[in-house]
Amino acid sequence: MAKLQIAIEGAGADVAAAALVALDGVDGSYAVSDAMQKDGGLTAVATIVGIVGGVMIIAEQLHKWYVAWREQQADQPTIDKVLIVTAKGRLLLEEATVEDIAKALESLAK
Repeated sequence: MAKLQIAIEGAGADVAAAALVALDGVDGSYAVSDAMQKDGGLTAVATIVGIVGGVMIIAEQLHKWYVAWREQQADQPTIDKVLIVTAKGRLLLEEATVEDIAKALESLAK
């Protein structure tokens, strides 16, 4: 079964991962690493095993999720880095377009 992992780093990694796997059309789970980073941040890994509703729709939702978490208010936990890991490679979401994200999700749509 195809799957992809999304590594999320930052103080809000756990809450952001929970919000990610709760997106409509996303089938997955997440786990928070027991080890804290040097800066005191967290790392959470979401494992996505399936998507429902079309690759582009989910890619757009994932992009909106990322932007929303990067732009949190100063008094709320944020995320620092998000990396999609597939069998074909890695994609850092910082500069990724919706089309880039859709390419990474294609393996789940089959």
